[in-house]
Amino acid sequence: MGSLPSQLEYTPMSYHMSILQEVTGESSVEGRLVRSYKRSFNGFAARLTESERERVAEMEGVVSVFPNMNYKLQTTASWDFLGLKEGKNTKHNLAIESDIIIGVIDSGIWPESDSFSDKGFGPPPKKWKGVCSGGKNFTCNNKLIGARDYTSEGARDLQGHGTHTTSTAAGNAVENTSFYGIGNGTARGGVPASRIAAYKVCSETDCTAASLLSAFDDAIADGVELISISLSGGYPQKYEKDAMAIGAFHANVKGILTVNAAGNSGPFAASIESVAPWMLSVAASTTNRGFFTKVVLGNGKTLVGRPVNAFDLKGKKYPLVYGDTFNESLVQGKILVSAFPTSSEVAVGSILRDEFQYYAFISSKPFSLLPREEFDSLVSYINSTRSPQGSFLKTEAFFNQTAPTVASFSSRGPNTIAVDILKPDVSAPGVEILAAYSPLSSPSDDRIDRRHVKYSVLRTFHPEWSPSVIQSAIMTTARPMNPNTPGFASTEFAYGAGHVDPIAAINPGLVYELDKTDHIAFLCGLNYTSKTLQLIACEAVVTCRGKTLPRNLNRPSMSAKINGYNSSYTVTFKRTVTNLGTPNSTYKSKIVLDLGAKLSVKVWPSVLSFKRVNEKQSFTVTVSGNNLKLNLPSSANLIWSDGTHNVRSVIVVYIT
Repeated sequence: MGSLPSQLEYTPMSYHMSILQEVTGESSVEGRLVRSYKRSFNGFAARLTESERERVAEMEGVVSVFPNMNYKLQTTASWDFLGLKEGKNTKHNLAIESDIIIGVIDSGIWPESDSFSDKGFGPPPKKWKGVCSGGKNFTCNNKLIGARDYTSEGARDLQGHGTHTTSTAAGNAVENTSFYGIGNGTARGGVPASRIAAYKVCSETDCTAASLLSAFDDAIADGVELISISLSGGYPQKYEKDAMAIGAFHANVKGILTVNAAGNSGPFAASIESVAPWMLSVAASTTNRGFFTKVVLGNGKTLVGRPVNAFDLKGKKYPLVYGDTFNESLVQGKILVSAFPTSSEVAVGSILRDEFQYYAFISSKPFSLLPREEFDSLVSYINSTRSPQGSFLKTEAFFNQTAPTVASFSSRGPNTIAVDILKPDVSAPGVEILAAYSPLSSPSDDRIDRRHVKYSVLRTFHPEWSPSVIQSAIMTTARPMNPNTPGFASTEFAYGAGHVDPIAAINPGLVYELDKTDHIAFLCGLNYTSKTLQLIACEAVVTCRGKTLPRNLNRPSMSAKINGYNSSYTVTFKRTVTNLGTPNSTYKSKIVLDLGAKLSVKVWPSVLSFKRVNEKQSFTVTVSGNNLKLNLPSSANLIWSDGTHNVRSVIVVYIT
């Protein structure tokens, strides 16, 4: 990948093929060229030997050559929980909503799902420039207005993930949906009136960086206004080698915000892969609805686990067999009990110990994951009973008033690529979500599961807002969260600024704005060379006219990694806010220390006065302290308030 040539006769395909011809010595290179990117950035994917790769990397104008890595998929009441209720209780601007085009880069879509019906929809917005190229027997409509396939399978979703994420974001309201009678209700997306464009980059075997870049390239040109992507590469990568970060950068420059799942590698620290500041990185959290599966023992005692069990054994009890290794003949017709992940094709069902608080796990047979205390109680029963027996009850859904917590599987910070950029940005419901599914795919990961379901458990008010303004509004109005377990990975490195509040985000008061120049200065502050910057920005000449300390990037959150143990420290953060509230307004600063934090935080100036809307004011935050604990951050909140708006920024300092 490199900068765009300036020749008038330049065409991307011919230029890329000439490079391949020069490197390979072959006159015909059609079989070598996999993809040619020709809209938003300049580059190509090709089949090369190691020596050929080295020759390409040494050519003038080539900034970076990186492997075509494989990405992984990240996988009803949630919108009510967030305050976006149906009916007249929630304000909707339907005229603007129907003009919003959401591009979903995933495993495709099931176009016949009721979630994507175009009943009541008018023609696509005039700004739509895309196509419906979904393959054989695939049609679009006025809701699903476009589709592209990069897998040679067609855009139809064969796995269910893409259909699920798309309907969660933008699906129509579909009444009386459930998963085998569990979680019955209305399934709908956050913006039901919006339009959808599906970009299939993941087949059942591959999900490549080449396809991902092609999807970004096309989506930007097609006219989407928001990109949703729930993929991960397996580990954090430097920005110049991260296809998602490169694609999202160009989308951002064109005014398109990329929303990306934090990842499924939690609960371990430094596992987050969505680390670019120009993307909105979202952790997965719970809602106020939980799915509970009860195990009834022969002595009448009931134990409660979390997975989704759709099977009703009607009270019939089966022998319980406990151990960590099994002979299939010993468990046939019985319930398998183990402290470790295991399964059996001949057992009636399984009961395992839940070490990481899994949620919404679906199995092809009766199944339950029990918390350690419940599991230990089960083992005691088995060991003290001559013929232990048990049975499963079908999962029930219960609502409660507990605060949302981050799911154990959700990836955590700190950010290992830019250590002073706090990631994830926010958390949002990401577990036990009822949404559309592909009827060709089983709802569980078991190869023996032959069930098929239509539904499974897994910028509309201000179209003029830039990606950074949207991101800022979401972050500064998020609801504070508290660590649900001790340790580094359960703090702000799990949930960022907090739990999203989409209603409050409509009217944030003050926002932190960023543009392409700011991001380039940020990369310069990371000591990126001009050559590497050309790759990310895709411009012929990119120079570092000034450097920004990464922690001074004008983001709503403030984070700094401190060097040295048991020593005093002082760090400063420089920020600028833009008034989107009311003219003639005055904001006063307030510092709220998190429990146990021993910080001194000073803000100068401590009061900001605005005479007009869109006026900007700058301030400095100075944080000092000493004796930070290893792997345990100290944090605080800066709140700017005018009596109506409370603009909250998270402040985190840490050592590792």
